[in-house]
Amino acid sequence: MPDPGPDEILLKVAAVGMCRSDYQLLDGYFRDPFPVEFPYIPGHEIAGRVAGLGSAVPATMDYSENDMVVVNPSWGDGTCRQCREGNEQLCSGSGRWVGFGPAGGFAEYVAVEHRHVIPVSEEAASRPEFLAPMTDAGMTPYRGMTKLRDTGKLGPGRVIAVTGIGGLGSYGVQFAKLLGGGATVVAFARSDSKLDVAEENGADHGVNVGGKSTEAIQDELERLTGRRTVDAVLDCVGSEDSVAMGFDLLGPEGALASVGLMSHRVQHRQFPFVGTEQSYLGSFWGNQLDLAAVLSLAEAGLVKHNVTKVELDDVNENLQALGRGDVVGRQVIVFE
Repeated sequence: MPDPGPDEILLKVAAVGMCRSDYQLLDGYFRDPFPVEFPYIPGHEIAGRVAGLGSAVPATMDYSENDMVVVNPSWGDGTCRQCREGNEQLCSGSGRWVGFGPAGGFAEYVAVEHRHVIPVSEEAASRPEFLAPMTDAGMTPYRGMTKLRDTGKLGPGRVIAVTGIGGLGSYGVQFAKLLGGGATVVAFARSDSKLDVAEENGADHGVNVGGKSTEAIQDELERLTGRRTVDAVLDCVGSEDSVAMGFDLLGPEGALASVGLMSHRVQHRQFPFVGTEQSYLGSFWGNQLDLAAVLSLAEAGLVKHNVTKVELDDVNENLQALGRGDVVGRQVIVFE
């Protein structure tokens, strides 16, 4: 049990989501910016109950013991331009991310600066396993989809593709329907079980792209939508193959937003990219307003969760399953 600093809240963790980036962190994907020395406590998707308040936590925050909150995982320094604009996840100063340095939620207690928590209603507090994934698996594809929406590529008669139906993509297809303005949503995945989840979550069509050529995927896309290209892609994988496939399927003036982080480098063909004025958007995590938005959508009953509750004792085995890509939806460690 850590001792909270003057401006921190001590949280008793109720639920913490398991993200593939937790596996990647321990496996060395982020070794340059985030070197790991064991023992290490990751876990950045956190919902917890107030267990103590630091001496400098403002009384106006009016927290009582056992109140449920969720944690905004990006802790900027509050002084750089990105932080002042509200995008602390992009902090160019001395920002931190919980679980990527500061001890995370794969533990019974965690200390969090008071300005990085968001209270939730009593009704929402009854299902912390649904709250925790909103802080990344929900917020990240939501922000990516708002970027695609803001490019003007969505709307009636358009086709949106969501690539990779894992923790992020299972929410991504839902935000494609919610924010797509009537666009047709197509899910791409390498297993029929993941496509089943995508269609249960609102995707209009699903295409199993495993082992298929671009032409074969286009044939299937044309059969389903009447078109061989798409207007927008939300890539929740971030691998060389997925990004290359996205650009191969992207039509003129199309946009691809990448939120996945599987490969270190990706490639695409330069002439179609320039010659048809396509756009490539990086979209990283989300800010506190993005988190508040997805929490509101979830509380309004507009978000479906594909959550499997697991135990802390099994954390290492479940991290390995994430690394293999065996997990459909989100595994969430539940403490209560």
